[in-house]
Amino acid sequence: MSLPRQPTFEERLAMLRQGHETLLQRINEPLHCANGPGNGIVQRWRHPVVTRDHVPLDWRYDLNRGRNPFLLERIGVNSTFNAGAMAWQGKYLLVLRIEGNDRKSYFGIAESASGVDGFRFWPRPIDLPEAAEPETNVYDMRLTPHEDGFVYGLFCAERADPGHAGDPTAALAACGIARSSDLIHWERLPDLVTRSPQQRNVVLHPEFVQGRYALYTRPQDGFADVGGAAGICWGLTASMEKAEVSEEIVVDRRLYHTVSEAKNGQGPPPLKTDRGWLHLAHGARHTAAGLRYVLYLFLTELERPWKVLRKPAGFLLAPRGGERVGDVSNVVFSNGWIRNEQDEVFIYYASSDTRMHVATTSVERLLDYCLNSPEDGLYSASSVKAVNDLITANREEKPAD
Repeated sequence: MSLPRQPTFEERLAMLRQGHETLLQRINEPLHCANGPGNGIVQRWRHPVVTRDHVPLDWRYDLNRGRNPFLLERIGVNSTFNAGAMAWQGKYLLVLRIEGNDRKSYFGIAESASGVDGFRFWPRPIDLPEAAEPETNVYDMRLTPHEDGFVYGLFCAERADPGHAGDPTAALAACGIARSSDLIHWERLPDLVTRSPQQRNVVLHPEFVQGRYALYTRPQDGFADVGGAAGICWGLTASMEKAEVSEEIVVDRRLYHTVSEAKNGQGPPPLKTDRGWLHLAHGARHTAAGLRYVLYLFLTELERPWKVLRKPAGFLLAPRGGERVGDVSNVVFSNGWIRNEQDEVFIYYASSDTRMHVATTSVERLLDYCLNSPEDGLYSASSVKAVNDLITANREEKPAD
């Protein structure tokens, strides 16, 4: 038996280009639940908005026939996920974590006119300057357009742990900081300094507080171990050019038998509303199959963004269906959302460390959800009481026509 005929260089290139363009032009559509319109809080969309196949062909293939006669992929992309997000010059913009087949991540910018489909990458990935102590890996950038006029990108800068030289899995996580005026040229600033040995999921608040820059931090005892009973914290620094937080106040504490008992972290920068600051965060809990990551929402005071006003019980969004399968299964994670001029909110979330999705809602709906949903009573009896209170309220009132 002979092998099937392989396409020529020209035929293969034509097929690659056609398939890539078809993917980029694919129209997205709202995903409706089989049993009705869903919970009314957020609207999922059918297709992922960015996958590894969205990455430009000339980032992956040498398109010169003489150098690559078989048109083989030279630089493989494993996944595109955990994107920072912001509105930029009338477009919806994502700064994606692009993980290569070599496990190294880098940042690339993709933009869309609609926010739900048509994402195309800018011509080149971000050429991020190295820190004074070069990191092995960078990932999960949070974008903050700050009132000082710069756009800041805060991300995890990962290095091998010199204290455990014999262990190739030992790592140190620091908060890397860069800023830009045009999102093309980036200035690298020194890593954040705190009392914690490790920091991940650090987010810059968009406004000055008490004349200083404000940061949401997540101190860790180890690279993978949060340790202690802390959670999302808050601290101030006089400058981002030499950022240092000497005191961290707990904003949202990890609690036993909740969706964030194992870990939690601020997602994107919070959204300012007339009722307070809306925060999107991720929480992780232990299961027999490993950690399960979900997204949850809470509201803090306008003048004191570190003080929680309301926090609905449980998760806002959890992995569902095919979202549960990927490199790190049973995970949703968000570090980017965009509020447009119509007060619509586009929540960009990754599933299972593999691809990017969008869920849409509005500021009004998120506030209603935050202010009127029951909070966690922390006991099963409290959960039953909340259900019974709702049943009683519904039965004592005349049903809506």
